[in-house]
Amino acid sequence: MVGLRRREGTSSHRTLLAVLDQLAVLDQLAGEIVACRACPRLVAWREQVAHDKRAAFADQEYWGKPVPGFGDPGAAVVLVGLAPAAHGANRTGRMFTGDRSGDYLFAALWRAGFTNQPTSRAADDGLALEKAWVTAVVKCCPPANRPTPSERDSCSPFLRRELALLSQAKVAVALGAFAYHALAGILGIRPRPAFGHGMEVRAPGGLMVLCSYHPSQQNTFTGTLTEEMLDAVLMRSRSLAELD
Repeated sequence: MVGLRRREGTSSHRTLLAVLDQLAVLDQLAGEIVACRACPRLVAWREQVAHDKRAAFADQEYWGKPVPGFGDPGAAVVLVGLAPAAHGANRTGRMFTGDRSGDYLFAALWRAGFTNQPTSRAADDGLALEKAWVTAVVKCCPPANRPTPSERDSCSPFLRRELALLSQAKVAVALGAFAYHALAGILGIRPRPAFGHGMEVRAPGGLMVLCSYHPSQQNTFTGTLTEEMLDAVLMRSRSLAELD
């Protein structure tokens, strides 16, 4: 029994070291993302927005830098959006936090059992993700919310590394066609099925890609994406990730 306990302790120690190593590398990647100035147009825009501010947030200090992903390093489900919102994540420093799209998304994640609370207002508001990670293809807010193809390609290596480090992920939820097309390129999905809400395709490496309309105000206000539709996608992601 003593020998058995020693072996178990060694195994646990190795597991802990592996987790700590993963966290260290994720932190290193986040640091590289935050320091990036590769796209002059995006750098100029994010800093202009942070300087000019929106009147409602005039008393707040804007983040004004690239925004790394966040969540549970042991995530089984990775949610991939387009880019930070100018007065959302570009202000708060946390993806999807502080804007209407994030309000819609985090409420749905809470209903699906991925978060400890249904709202996300600030980076230090106590929100915690369980078995989920939230990120975006492009890490800086783009003018008119439209990154160029070259900006997408310049930022894609960050997402590629992020996905590789999230080694327990089984499902990537593409929030919108932009995210789906970027994921298809990164994961080598060929041929690439047409984007559609609820569409599923398995990447060559085994990761399942599940599509949803983006929770933008344009989609949610018009009924293109309803709470029921988003809930169904997130519950399907739980099923595909064998969380239920």
